[in-house]
Amino acid sequence: MPTKSPIDYWKSVVFDSYSEFRGRARRAEYWWFALVNAGIGIGLLIVAAVLSSISDTLGVLVYVLYFLFLVAIIVPSIAVLVRRLHDTGKSGWFYWFILIPLVGWIIVLVFLLTDGDRTENEYGPSPKYGMGGPDAA
Repeated sequence: MPTKSPIDYWKSVVFDSYSEFRGRARRAEYWWFALVNAGIGIGLLIVAAVLSSISDTLGVLVYVLYFLFLVAIIVPSIAVLVRRLHDTGKSGWFYWFILIPLVGWIIVLVFLLTDGDRTENEYGPSPKYGMGGPDAA
């Protein structure tokens, strides 16, 4: 099976499962999506900063574009994070741990970095290993 590119992962999250909170997401799906988002965001901010030195209007236009990008990825970002938590056997409600001052984001980060359940869990089959887990024939 050919390996998906980072852009393929991003397009899959944004276009194929925009608001899909059910099921599971592999680490690769989550982290490639996050990395591409970071790249787009940083790229837009750099362009906005450069254009702001040339023309305030152009700079503001790109900042507005950046804001619209952030708004557009809110739902798929939360959805893929919830599916990633599901892959580790955690409820999507663990997302709210982010709100715990100082340590909440660390707890969620550990969950996001943890390998998913190797076998089917209450959220569905393993997206990495399928129905039977790694030992299935």
